[in-house]
Amino acid sequence: MTSRGFFLPFALLTLALAACGAPNTPSPTLAPPTLPAAAPLPTPNRCVDVRLPTPNPGEKSLFPPVSAAEHVRSAAQAPNPAPVTVLMYANFQCTDCAKIAAALEAVRQNQPETLRIVYRHALQPASYDKSLLTAQAAEAAAKQGKFWELHDLLFSSQAEWAALPPENFSAWMETQLAGLGLDPAVYAADLKSADVQQAVSAAALASQQVSQVPLPLLLINGEIVKNPYILVNLDSLVRLYALPARQFSTCPNFTINPAKTYTATLETSRGEVVIRLFAERAPNTVNNFIFLARQGWYEKVPFHKVIPGLLAQTGDPTGTGLGNPGYFIPDEPDPTLQFDRAGMLAMFNVGPDTNGSQFFITLGPAPALQNGYTIFGEVIRGLDVMTSLAARDPAAGGTLAAPEMLISVSIEEK
Repeated sequence: MTSRGFFLPFALLTLALAACGAPNTPSPTLAPPTLPAAAPLPTPNRCVDVRLPTPNPGEKSLFPPVSAAEHVRSAAQAPNPAPVTVLMYANFQCTDCAKIAAALEAVRQNQPETLRIVYRHALQPASYDKSLLTAQAAEAAAKQGKFWELHDLLFSSQAEWAALPPENFSAWMETQLAGLGLDPAVYAADLKSADVQQAVSAAALASQQVSQVPLPLLLINGEIVKNPYILVNLDSLVRLYALPARQFSTCPNFTINPAKTYTATLETSRGEVVIRLFAERAPNTVNNFIFLARQGWYEKVPFHKVIPGLLAQTGDPTGTGLGNPGYFIPDEPDPTLQFDRAGMLAMFNVGPDTNGSQFFITLGPAPALQNGYTIFGEVIRGLDVMTSLAARDPAAGGTLAAPEMLISVSIEEK
């Protein structure tokens, strides 16, 4: 596979939903809505597969594949390896490398079963005068199973040693050995060992491939990330690359009975919300929602967008607003259903017939949304929970607070 640059699967442009009106005063319990008589049921619509080809950790790349001898950091184990591999060519003396390394580890801690990190030395002696020395120290530490401990120390303490003359670096390292749990005598012997010398020589040879590349060089599942310096995007990138493993390869079968009553209970980080689903008015949409809920799609999903007085949006496991279940279903317009109050449940879309898994609940009257989104339910209990969600607007810019969470969705059929 050739490198195709910065890849964002399913990078659909998120529509801006216009804010309008003030929120209604929340009521803990609402009576079930009275709906007009249902129209004759349509033939269930077929969905459209919108999965895009995405690389996986085993695909070919311009760069050598990850081997068993690599420096790998991962909590996931076979037979369920991490679906995302971030390979970083870096130098311990590079300040941007230190920032990215810290950000990557934070992402891995947040998504332990999702991300595998692989470190490769990028020795650029013309730019970094201690390239060989730091690589040699890291490989010696690796002989005692302490590569990642020294990796973290070199980056976090970069200000202490990076400006030292090369001849003083070894003395600085000696003062760090005890804190790392390294045996000084074994470390000193390993520094001069044939294994370490060979590893550094191999790294120097491999570094020629990236000798003219600004560091760090990041590859996600074999593809180059052209702009790794936007640190806030790393978590989202990893989530987007991991999403294909969760997506569905086939469209959901139509299994509900529109003549029955379906109720959804949303367990959120703020409490419980109960929704009556309009199976008789939007059967295909309700069928899709129930399918996803029963498949666990809505477990631990962020409310990535909350606009007080307007809406709260969720349903994307990546929390980016770009994810979908691998397919789209058509719209189901019903002019008798209106965004005239808080508590209306509707599918989010990015254009006609692009409904996937994301949905929103109105937090007040929203006439500007009318005719653009399929309404398929209404909150009958817990509207006060919805209106208590903390505001979060990705379109506003700035640092976003951690989102409120949709913990699970359960379905009751009567």
